[in-house]
Amino acid sequence: MSTPTVEAERAGDMLDPASMRASQDQEQLVSERQQIDASCRAPVTLFIGSAVGWLMVGTLFGLLASIKLHSPEFLAEWSWLTFGRVRPAHLTVVIFGWAALIGLGVSIWTMCRLCRTPLIFPQMLVIAGILWDIGVAAGLYGILSGQSNSIEYLEFPHYATFLLFAAFALCAIWGITTFTRRKAGHVYVSIWYIFGAFFWFPWIYSTVQILENSPWAVQGVPQETVHWWFGHNVLGVLLTPMGLAAIYYLLPKVIGRPVHSYYLSILGFWSLALFYNWAGGHHLVGGPVPAWLITLSIVASVMMFIPVISTAINHHLTAYQHLDMLRKSPVLRFVVFGAVSYTLVSFQGSMMSVRVLNEPFHFTHHTIAHAHLGLYAFYTMVMFGAIYYILPRLTGREFLSRRLINVQFWAAALGITLMFLALTVGGAVQGFEWNHAAEPVGKLIDDYGFLEGLKRWFAGMQDAQENPVPFMTVVREIIPYMWARSVSGTMLFISHIALFILVFWNIFGGGVKRTGTLLFPQRSDA
Repeated sequence: MSTPTVEAERAGDMLDPASMRASQDQEQLVSERQQIDASCRAPVTLFIGSAVGWLMVGTLFGLLASIKLHSPEFLAEWSWLTFGRVRPAHLTVVIFGWAALIGLGVSIWTMCRLCRTPLIFPQMLVIAGILWDIGVAAGLYGILSGQSNSIEYLEFPHYATFLLFAAFALCAIWGITTFTRRKAGHVYVSIWYIFGAFFWFPWIYSTVQILENSPWAVQGVPQETVHWWFGHNVLGVLLTPMGLAAIYYLLPKVIGRPVHSYYLSILGFWSLALFYNWAGGHHLVGGPVPAWLITLSIVASVMMFIPVISTAINHHLTAYQHLDMLRKSPVLRFVVFGAVSYTLVSFQGSMMSVRVLNEPFHFTHHTIAHAHLGLYAFYTMVMFGAIYYILPRLTGREFLSRRLINVQFWAAALGITLMFLALTVGGAVQGFEWNHAAEPVGKLIDDYGFLEGLKRWFAGMQDAQENPVPFMTVVREIIPYMWARSVSGTMLFISHIALFILVFWNIFGGGVKRTGTLLFPQRSDA
């Protein structure tokens, strides 16, 4: 029971000017956030909904391409569904339809929140989103109808690339204008990364279009050098900054504590800006490219340990005492999975740039495993978490089912893990047998047992040049790994169906009214 003295103290607290100002400031902050969310509703919802739709389209083409790697006769009677068309359709739709579009949507909302400014020029962003959707649709039609440019990551015809560039330019102009009108005095690290993406991507995209798909296009060795400069930087200076910006915003928000070190995060940003741009050339190890260029690229790739380690330390020290929240926060599950994957894929990329490791694994499925670890396990999983955090604040509604969110997470996490392991092991078999083994490893294991077979396989590395394994023998031997890839792709497809249902049910009126933070119910609550 409260005593009169306690009651008097409470009354005094309520009348204390400092307490009253703190309460008013808190109410003002909540009201400000609600105004920002309301202003972002139309354009950001358009970006998120469109991106999830394109993710479904890209997943279908990806699953079809995977099936054709072990069953090439599947749907082979239709020219527009041959592997040479569905694979680039999958790649470009996932990168430009899903990854870039969801990154823009999340970055726009994050920018408004951190600048403490309601969204300005919403009509301009809606136009940008529509232009982007039209550009991706036109590019997909061009690829399936045989109008591809036949350059990886640049398969979209000219009429599609112009629309994408115009849409991104509108978003970049909006970002600059919003930053100049910010109310917050402090420039958060997430804004640094978003600004980096807004400036860097138009530069690399316009440059590569001029040098690869124009009357002034370069030919021969310079063409492939420019190609990999762009291909590597699509992830490095567009998707990675937007993914890290989302992590730096969501991680502190969910766990309720600030980022461990602002200065460490700035070190990570500027070292990323300095080194990543040079790293694409290590994909050309062994090619007819100047040796200094390859060496410079390898050095830059190894120097990427600086931004990766600084970012990993910052993320870990921010979250390590709050990892118990993984049991109840769906947002934190996706974000932590993505943050850990960023560290792994970056370490792997730096190590695989070194010649002695690059040569056995180049041109194998190991490279595809590395790409999926970066684009999906890191970036896509972070964006899934961002969707679960942002969308209820835009629509004012909770998601349809927490159980379906659980299905979506575990299908995605297990699916991408299986895909990475299958392609990594399959790529290792490819690389060592093409470069070293005198006999297929599978045949040796069947004939002599596991340990003795591996022993004879490594012994066969001594006469690598005289007795290489025939190309088609290796192709047949990795078919089981391609089946595993299709199984993992099916798991990802299930995950994306769950996400599609949750997102579109929420956007179009399903779900109960939002009452607080989205959490999983705990057993103790039952």
